[in-house]
Amino acid sequence: MPVTTKAIVISALKYGEADLIVKAYTFSDGLKTYMLKGVLKSRKGKFKASLFQPLTQLEIVAKHRGKGTMEYLQDARVAHHYENLHTDVVKSALIMFLAEVLRNSIQEEEANPPLFNYLENSFIILDQTEQIGNFHLLFLLRLSGFLGFSPEASQKDLACFNLLEGSFQEFSTNEYCIEGENLEILRRFLGINFDELSRIKLNQSSRRNFLNMLLLYYELHIEGFKKPRSLSVFNEIFS
Repeated sequence: MPVTTKAIVISALKYGEADLIVKAYTFSDGLKTYMLKGVLKSRKGKFKASLFQPLTQLEIVAKHRGKGTMEYLQDARVAHHYENLHTDVVKSALIMFLAEVLRNSIQEEEANPPLFNYLENSFIILDQTEQIGNFHLLFLLRLSGFLGFSPEASQKDLACFNLLEGSFQEFSTNEYCIEGENLEILRRFLGINFDELSRIKLNQSSRRNFLNMLLLYYELHIEGFKKPRSLSVFNEIFS
């Protein structure tokens, strides 16, 4: 039975001469993979490759047979048209980076409406805002909550934060306990929304160090997570 659902493109990988393997996070069934035959060569086909740019928001009709299978996509259309997310050079670099993080982070083939809504709304905010310097930091920090390892913030005034345990502590107990500037930045980001980001002023070095800390946090809590290959390009553009 075909299902009609909203979906967010995570990645599109060329396969052979003309095919695409598309991973998308769907509202109805979580992460799904679709094989699109001939999409890169056919001018008269149902699908255009431009539909499957990273983080594009779609409404799709698909047959979902089960977990771990390549699914069949019957129809797709853009559900939300971004203004500049794919045309602004800096935002384009940012979404490539975020899409790679999502590809390394999301593995469940089951519905998670709160996570889908978070992604959907976050990318609309990113498209509409001009203040994007700290967006990815708050995005990753808040995403960790939907993935099950949000920092426990009830005692955020304690002396250090244990990345391994995901909690604040009175004193350091292992090599993954952070103090100093990264700790102060973490405290400032906890509990704020995207419309409050302009209050946090960070220089290039501080932003990069905090991002590296967040990526380590992901590595510690998601099996198989690797730093995005796009990180070096992303850092270059944001420098």
